[in-house]
Amino acid sequence: MKSSADDTNALEEALKHVFRDHALLDQALTHASYARELESQHSAGGLPAREFDNEQMEFLGDAVLSFVISQELFRRFPDYQEGELSKLRAHIVSARRLLRPARELKIGDYLRLGRGEERSGGRNKSALLVNALEAIIAALFLDAGLDAAHRFILRDILEPELAEVHQHGSEKLPVMDYKSALQEAIHASGRPQARYVMVKEEGPDHRKMFTMEAHIPASPAGEGAFVCRSEGSTKKAAEQGAARLAWERLQLSEDRSADDRHAAGAKSSEPS
Repeated sequence: MKSSADDTNALEEALKHVFRDHALLDQALTHASYARELESQHSAGGLPAREFDNEQMEFLGDAVLSFVISQELFRRFPDYQEGELSKLRAHIVSARRLLRPARELKIGDYLRLGRGEERSGGRNKSALLVNALEAIIAALFLDAGLDAAHRFILRDILEPELAEVHQHGSEKLPVMDYKSALQEAIHASGRPQARYVMVKEEGPDHRKMFTMEAHIPASPAGEGAFVCRSEGSTKKAAEQGAARLAWERLQLSEDRSADDRHAAGAKSSEPS
C-alpha cells in the first residue's frame, strides 16, 4: 500500500503541493476499513491505539469545495439567478463529475484499505475515490489554508468542468431540466415512470415552501426502488430538486455497476 511520505511524492506532484504535515495526507487516504483493522491488531497486541480514517476530513472537504465553487460561480456569473447557480454548483460537485479528477490523480493507487475492501476492488470504487478526493481537499486546507485548497479546486475541478459546459455552445449548464434527464435515465434502466408526490406545504402565501418526493420504481434487473425528497419555493422547483437527486443517484449507480464489471473482469483475467 502506498501510504508513506515517499510513496505519495507522485500524488503531491500532481496536487502541486508538498505537505508540511504528511499525516494529513495519509489520513485523507485512509479508509475506515483499514483504520478499524489496524485498531483491532493493536488491541490484540495489548497496544490500544486510535487510527484515524478520512470520514471527518471528507465532511470538511465537502464544505470547502462547496464554498469555493459557490464563491467562484457567484463572481463569474453575476447574471445568473439563485436557481441557476445552485444547479450549476450541484452539477460540478456531484459524485459523477468528481470522479474525473479523482481518477486523473490516480487516488485509487494510494488508498489505504482493509483486506476485505482491497479484495472487493475498493481501489476502483467510485464512492471511495470521491470521498478520498474530498478528504484531500480538507488536507490541503488544513496544511496550507484556503488559498491552497482554492487553487487546487479551480485548476483540477472547476476550470475543466466549465470548459466542458462551454463546449455545448452556452455558459449554462447542459442539464437544466432534471425531470426530463431523470426520465431518460429511468427509461434507459428499464424502470417504470417516476412518480412525484407533494408531502408538505407550509408557510404564508407570500413565502410558501413545498416538499416534493420523486418515487423511483425498481428495475427489471433487481435494482431497488428509492425515494428522493427536496424543498422549493414552488412545486416545480421542489420537483426539479427531487429529480436532480434521483438522477444523480442513478448516474452513480451506473458508475458503480461499471466498477463492479471492471473488478469482475480483472478478477477473471487473473491466472488460476
